[in-house]
Amino acid sequence: MLDNMPRGTITIEEIEMGMTRSLRKVVTDEDIRMFAEVSTDHNPVHMDDDYANDTIFEGRIAHGMLTAGLISAVIGEQLPGHGTVYMGQTLKFLGPVRPGDMVEAEVEVTAIDYAKRRVTLETRCLVDGKKVLVGEATVLAPTGKFD
Repeated sequence: MLDNMPRGTITIEEIEMGMTRSLRKVVTDEDIRMFAEVSTDHNPVHMDDDYANDTIFEGRIAHGMLTAGLISAVIGEQLPGHGTVYMGQTLKFLGPVRPGDMVEAEVEVTAIDYAKRRVTLETRCLVDGKKVLVGEATVLAPTGKFD
């Protein structure tokens, strides 16, 4: 994984509109195999070259939720980071991610409710600069203050 920012925590008191964080990762055959094992989703479009070649994708693709998991990594490790609680996420899948693709997962702060510690993030994943997944996340950010 190639992070553009250090890991840790950005508290609600430090979060600002427009803040962004991202990571890049090459999705490997091993990633797809391990995700299939953990999720129990062994759909042949992910696992079987011969089967997948005869689909609209003309080859194997990664699980959509594997790609979405990279957004979770950015949120949980970078923005807001450690201590963040996911409240919701929308996803729209725009294109396939194939074994060997470099995925860039990005989040951007679009709204902040300081009183409720809620942060809204635009989320997206790109391959070769093309969006393959877009959505919006709502999270409860950690605080630096004692309650």
